[in-house]
Amino acid sequence: MTVKVFAFTDGACSGNPGVGGWGVSLRAYRNGDLIKKKDIKGASERTTNNRMELQAAIEALKALRSPSEIIVVTDSKYLQDGITKWLGRWERNGWKTSAAADVKNKDLWQELKRVESAHRVVWEWTKGHADNPGNKRADQLARQAIAEFKKTRPRRD
Repeated sequence: MTVKVFAFTDGACSGNPGVGGWGVSLRAYRNGDLIKKKDIKGASERTTNNRMELQAAIEALKALRSPSEIIVVTDSKYLQDGITKWLGRWERNGWKTSAAADVKNKDLWQELKRVESAHRVVWEWTKGHADNPGNKRADQLARQAIAEFKKTRPRRD
């Protein structure tokens, strides 16, 4: 009776940089039956879309209460390629890219690696804004987080 967890993640930004939101739609299945679902979201004031994509993945993994087998589904090639192809090379190169530039979002990449280490993670890419209901839900959550943040933040004149 293995539990399989799917985390659909997405990030969005209103302006880039600007107010950003992240959304996660978690679904747990046992023997093909949905046994639990949970949606989470959050926002930040001065951020970028890439930071929100990373934050969504971090929050998805942090939401799991115990070591798990999880499939993280993202529409961000930046996230998928970063975690599966580039991260090891960046670490070996002292957090420099192949062009010798500083790696952007190093703090979030390091946090993602830390929270990933507690789980067995498969990173799966899906086309954004297509027919993937989980991806659509994560996008909706990220955009809701932006809208809610904009409603509650103090006006700046």
